Amino acid sequence: MLDDLARPGFWQACEEQVAEARRLFARLIGADIDQIAVLPNASVAAHQAASGRRWRRRRDILATPAEFPGVAHTWLAQPGARVRWVGPSGGQVRTGDYLSQITPRTGLVSVPAVTYRDGIRLNVAAIADAAHDAGAAVFVDAYQAAGVMPLNVDSLRCDYLVTGTGKYLFGLPGLAFLYIRHPDGPPPGLTGWLGRTDPYAFRATVLDFPPTARRYETGTPAAAAVYAAVAGLSLVGGLDLRQVRHHTQRLIAVTAQRLAAQGEVVRLAGHVDAQGAHLAVVEPHAEAMAAWLGHRGVIAAPRSGVVRLAMHAYTTDDDIDAACEAIAAYRCRSRTRPGGLR
Repeated sequence: MLDDLARPGFWQACEEQVAEARRLFARLIGADIDQIAVLPNASVAAHQAASGRRWRRRRDILATPAEFPGVAHTWLAQPGARVRWVGPSGGQVRTGDYLSQITPRTGLVSVPAVTYRDGIRLNVAAIADAAHDAGAAVFVDAYQAAGVMPLNVDSLRCDYLVTGTGKYLFGLPGLAFLYIRHPDGPPPGLTGWLGRTDPYAFRATVLDFPPTARRYETGTPAAAAVYAAVAGLSLVGGLDLRQVRHHTQRLIAVTAQRLAAQGEVVRLAGHVDAQGAHLAVVEPHAEAMAAWLGHRGVIAAPRSGVVRLAMHAYTTDDDIDAACEAIAAYRCRSRTRPGGLR
């Protein structure tokens, strides 16, 4: 990026990177490039998916408290829509929680492919079939899944899918992709100069929308995130994601067993196949534990009473040993009980 920035025509080079990122992501999920919009983050993507819909007879949005807040808040902000929550407020959502709540009044079903806190993997295809039978659309947040497991939008049978580049896709924050199965529908509520049929006509008095997913795009993307996205997606595209999935499932099982033997409380799905590529260690002082681990080379994410440990293709058994040993050392140093209070 810095090399391109130092030469004339930087914006043209950046546009080529955007086109390549779009192509690589479409290939990753089995979509057509005209079904992919490039946006700044998942919250904007969710807004674009919902804002063009009319919330009249089908005014219910099914979502879960286990949804990432940025997506859930977008649903709550939709004028005329009514959010109905599925699954326990503080527990783990299950596929059956969705299936029992879909009704003829459901307009949109929002499903995290893998929940951000506990790493629960839902049966998106089964939920999508039930939603479509009732006449509802399906929105999938794949932020915690894309890059560590195979994803195909035809197999998932979803109408929308969003993910960002700042997680398992090896990129930076500041870029997201929105898949739209039928991109020539009603225009979204938010737009910008890149959402035009011909952005370079620079017609300030004309508001038109192309028949492709680019109608969902807004303004100039973050160049550094675009370049990083191409590099990251190129790496992910060279992986066999079935092997990556098998590798992370094995590491999740090993880590859970090791931490349980240390007395830690770990939140897991009932079966390893229903678990994503991270597990959650219960810790009321999650920020303190994550900071302590980080200073010792173990990067973990504190999220609402848990510390997440994420695996990828590059994660090794030595990494797991280091993480478990560091958590044991934290308990000794901080004199805290696993899953309890000081």
